[in-house]
Amino acid sequence: MRKRFFAQMIIACLALSACGGERQNGADALRARYQAMRGCDMTATVRCTEYGAPWEAVLQCAYAPDGERVIEVVSPDTIAGVKVILDGDARQLQADGRRLNAGRVSAEGLSPADALPALLDALRDGWLLEQNAEDWNGVPCVRLTVDTSGAAGGKLFYTLWLKQSDGTPLRGEIAVDDQTVMTADFTSFAFSDIMEETVS
Repeated sequence: MRKRFFAQMIIACLALSACGGERQNGADALRARYQAMRGCDMTATVRCTEYGAPWEAVLQCAYAPDGERVIEVVSPDTIAGVKVILDGDARQLQADGRRLNAGRVSAEGLSPADALPALLDALRDGWLLEQNAEDWNGVPCVRLTVDTSGAAGGKLFYTLWLKQSDGTPLRGEIAVDDQTVMTADFTSFAFSDIMEETVS
């Protein structure tokens, strides 16, 4: 009787391990496309609370994983056309006399201009914490949460809802110390050329 009990426990543990492996493999497959891409173009409505007041803008971002990221304001009209160019630690503002408030909204130095490239960086390189199937506004998605270390040494948590139909992002959230500081609702997303896969 005892042998049968232990045998059943071992089978159950193996089954649970297999399920965990399938979940991990699913996330790995989704993230692999982002890790292999040469870049992407995306548009999203980014929201945050800055100095106690709500902030919202539609941003376009041309993203290169290891190169320049160009973020341009689409709306509101008062700052439309303002660009922030990020390249490594360098930051350049092109504004034609207008200015995008790129001030910090958290102790980790995040700003609205960083939101879209930060979400993609985290999806590519962050440590996977959670994965599950979850609808967003009625659209079937895979919800992934990853974390990274912030500039000030704290933990940043990134949650993305990737559409099950094509793996592109629908919603993103950035949290610092369990408090959501920025959200992004994607309205368009297009991959650039995918780099050829290499087999080691």
